[in-house]
Amino acid sequence: MTRIPLRPLARILDARKKGEDPDAIEKENRRLRHEEMRDKMRLRAEGRLLVLAMMFFCAYAVIGARMGMLSASEPREPRAQASGASIIASRADITDRHGRILATNMTTHSLYAHPQQMIEPERAAERLAEIFPDIDGEDLKKRFTDPKRKFLWVRKKLSPEQMQAVHDIGEPGLLFGPREMRLYPNGPILSHVLGGSSFGAEGVHSAEVIGTAGIERFFDKELRDPAREGVPLSLSIDLTVQAAAEEVLDAGMKLMNAKGAASVLMDVHTGEVISIVSLPDFDPNDRPSPPTQGSPSDSPLFNRAVQGVYELGSTFKIFAAAQAMQLGLVNPQTVIDTSPPFKVGGHRIGEFDNHNYGAISVEKIIIKSSNRGTGKLALAIGAERQKDFLKAMGLFDPTPLEITEAMGGKPLIPARWGDLSTVTISYGHGISTTPLHLATAYAAIANGGHIVKPTLLKQPGPRYQDVILSERVARDALNMLRQVVSHEDGTASFGDVPGYSVGGKTGTAEKPKERGGGYYKDKNINTFASVFPTNDPKYVLVVTLDEAVETSGPKPRRTAGWTAVPVAAEMIGRIAPLLGLRPQYETGQLDVTMSASD
Repeated sequence: MTRIPLRPLARILDARKKGEDPDAIEKENRRLRHEEMRDKMRLRAEGRLLVLAMMFFCAYAVIGARMGMLSASEPREPRAQASGASIIASRADITDRHGRILATNMTTHSLYAHPQQMIEPERAAERLAEIFPDIDGEDLKKRFTDPKRKFLWVRKKLSPEQMQAVHDIGEPGLLFGPREMRLYPNGPILSHVLGGSSFGAEGVHSAEVIGTAGIERFFDKELRDPAREGVPLSLSIDLTVQAAAEEVLDAGMKLMNAKGAASVLMDVHTGEVISIVSLPDFDPNDRPSPPTQGSPSDSPLFNRAVQGVYELGSTFKIFAAAQAMQLGLVNPQTVIDTSPPFKVGGHRIGEFDNHNYGAISVEKIIIKSSNRGTGKLALAIGAERQKDFLKAMGLFDPTPLEITEAMGGKPLIPARWGDLSTVTISYGHGISTTPLHLATAYAAIANGGHIVKPTLLKQPGPRYQDVILSERVARDALNMLRQVVSHEDGTASFGDVPGYSVGGKTGTAEKPKERGGGYYKDKNINTFASVFPTNDPKYVLVVTLDEAVETSGPKPRRTAGWTAVPVAAEMIGRIAPLLGLRPQYETGQLDVTMSASD
């Protein structure tokens, strides 16, 4: 800025020439300079006042808007701020193949306390102990009166009735926090598949629901993914069929005095598991704690269908017959001498009840369930080829089912696979697998020789994998299974269900002792592996009973033909119509039925 001198020399000289006072020039210039400075200071002050006024206006506008929002919102309890990352509370639903809800979310409330804000902590503790009988009132008093304690969880989820009862206490230090919880509306139905859930990261205003077992844990990341946008996880399970299967199996387990039971129903073309049951079961809404002592299999959490590794007995005999036919060693009518003695590695191979079936066909070996006949087929096949076949069937590895427990069902195979193992494994001893393994292997026979992968997810169509049997061999093996049920000498004659052409194979295996080696003589694993309808195979059903005994006769009967087979027949009769299968009667059957009803 250019400053004008107060006494300009030119004007001073000019004023002196004219006889004027030079000091007047200085006074005038000083006055003009002061006026200029005053104007600049006024402009600066006015600008500052304007900016300050704008700031006050904006601040009051924000405060006013916030006050308006608060006045329009619902009143809430004070909230503690969650630390760390934000909690993902949403979780996708799980539905059956028809869209029926198996698992969903429900809004509930948690209960927490601020002891330092409580007026009557001892009274509050006493009232809470009355509302929640499992709470130790004395312990709660100590925690409520602890001067160092600022926060305390009392209950992670409340029912509406419990919430109202706590509210009626009138204690300001007891606060509620909204959150979502997992709800299983069907209770124990499908409990081992769904598994259960619990709370992960949590604050007083929300909680993360995480899967703890079953399919909830296997697909935990997918179910919590916000990108799903509410799309449910659709399972292969049919809820109606599952409920019917559980009802029949539970009644059969009690009728046959069994300590446990399992069943698997699988689509032979897609590998879809339509129903899978393990008993005893539990309610995933109130999942029990894992056992800390005793055998894990005694816990209701134990999934016998996928974790229970058992010797499944004579159900394996059809594999030896099918492989021998596939290799061209025999056909269904090839005669095998099953007469004793038959020794392998110095061990005598016997028959049930010391039967001597003599020279019989391969077909009759399966119908009569001959150990010696199956053993001779296995020796003709050889150990290496037998191992390769059973491995291709998926009987050496855990099943790839989409629940975490499936990885625990690893089959037990002998470390040394000699001739004796080859023979005993051919009739289901010396190798232990799960009922799900057995169902998967039988599906390969039923669908024409294709391996299928078991799955709990709904599939759009068939999912055939490797071919293990020719269609002709698979058909011949299926006919043998049909005759096990339909033939008067078959071991599963109680398994015939009019109109549904059931085929299958029984298996009775003594349970191994936990200590000292050897087998129990009065404790069996009884299994019936069935296919229906055999004229157009669609489903495999495996039913297994643990330590079953039928007591209606003069002496106890512990074989699968008397225990597992009737239960499976009853189940097929119940679920086949639910699966959309129409009964197909042979000529004359309808007339007999009609005359009987007359």
